[in-house]
Amino acid sequence: MKYRQLADTGVFVSELCLGAMTFGGQGQMWEVIGGLDQPAVDAIVHRAIDQGINFIDTADVYSAGESETMVGKALGGRRHEIVLATKVRGRMGKGPNQVGLSRLHIVEAVEASLKRLGTDYIDLYQIHRFDPLTAIEDTLRTLDDLVHAGKVRYIGCSNLPAWYLMKALAVSRELGLERFKSTQSYYSLAGRELEREAIPLLKDQGLGLLVWSPLAGGFLSGKFTRNGGDEAARRAKFDFPPVNREKGFAILDVLASVAKARGATVPQIALAWILANDAVTSVIIGARKLPQLDDNLKAVDVTVSAEDLKALDEASKLAVEYPAWMDALGSDRRPGERRY
Repeated sequence: MKYRQLADTGVFVSELCLGAMTFGGQGQMWEVIGGLDQPAVDAIVHRAIDQGINFIDTADVYSAGESETMVGKALGGRRHEIVLATKVRGRMGKGPNQVGLSRLHIVEAVEASLKRLGTDYIDLYQIHRFDPLTAIEDTLRTLDDLVHAGKVRYIGCSNLPAWYLMKALAVSRELGLERFKSTQSYYSLAGRELEREAIPLLKDQGLGLLVWSPLAGGFLSGKFTRNGGDEAARRAKFDFPPVNREKGFAILDVLASVAKARGATVPQIALAWILANDAVTSVIIGARKLPQLDDNLKAVDVTVSAEDLKALDEASKLAVEYPAWMDALGSDRRPGERRY
């Protein structure tokens, strides 16, 4: 396992992070996504740590808190070995204030997460997505208070539009508050929209990138072809995140070719492509079975050539949109000026 620094924190995390969205099964959606019981969770968490993973990510909303509880039990006396991340924002009850990013909800949510996780601090506390009803100043002040209280070490965000993330960073700077150290965002060969604005922003502002759903919800797992797929797979029951299937199958053709040439599996190559991007800090992998976890773990040892990367880039590249095509004209470009 290799390790990468999380932004400017001086903290190093494994380049593969164990995602806990498959842990537990409270609620119909979560039963489809995971449904794992405690013995299965224990086996997966212990295997991951034994193979060098020191980074685990969950969220309070996963299986209505059950995922956090299972993570806490599985870690037991190994809590100190892990950089532990969780998230806040989702609905945790029927009440009008049991959701969102208000001070009221965040303070209640962090206490509940700490209790479920069986710990007195969270290493990385992330807002799960945008809350249009709460001033970002209130959210950031609350998160800043949690850091100063020692309940949270660092703060991050997830699924924010680039403009809103930049606004949050500016507010933190203006008010002297803790700033987001990372974003957790969807990125895969079948979903490269993050490259338009977010990745240039992250590089410019020095934030870490934690990638969720690197296999596009299982679409890039090798289980799906133009002729059908594994009906037992999660993607067959929960079609998320959205994928352009015609383009996706063209990407899978190239993935299969590269995988065969490298003696690797399709998901290993898909993960290796993401890890080759220097903007990426860690890639979050989820698993329902140990063989699936073991296969993904081997991605860190896969070597892809420049030719492989070029072929994968060509098959998956984004259409050029404004203002990118304006910048591509380059008639007034100065020597050494970079393109976005």
